[in-house]
Amino acid sequence: MPENLIQPSEILSRRVLAIDDEEANLLLLRSLLEREGYSDIHCVSDPAKAMQAYVDLEPDLVLLDLMMPEVDGFQLLEAFGRHDRAEEFRPVLVLTADTTLQARRRALALGAKDFVAKPFDVIEVALRISNLLETRILYERLRN
Repeated sequence: MPENLIQPSEILSRRVLAIDDEEANLLLLRSLLEREGYSDIHCVSDPAKAMQAYVDLEPDLVLLDLMMPEVDGFQLLEAFGRHDRAEEFRPVLVLTADTTLQARRRALALGAKDFVAKPFDVIEVALRISNLLETRILYERLRN
């Protein structure tokens, strides 16, 4: 049987940034990530501070809510896109209660790599997180 290209420890060591204005959602995401074995977890509940956290932390994955006051997830997706270099692959997983076709299309068009409706299945979200981080790691290896 072939060896895994990526060891689970490499995925679990990656930095994850969760952005949601609801503290309860951030608590759920943090507990999900910790239960899976992630240790480099950062949560931002003030969407006005999210872009600075994105720049400072340089996360490997962003978990992003769309419906937030002041600065919404769409505005953040646009800002992330302006900040990142064209050759960069920094996946964003949108987790939102807005399940409209327009929201999905707009988020994906703005650069989100995956979209999950709230309330979500925690096992499915954990698998999607792992898959997106695995893709980022493989992308980095190809670039190097």
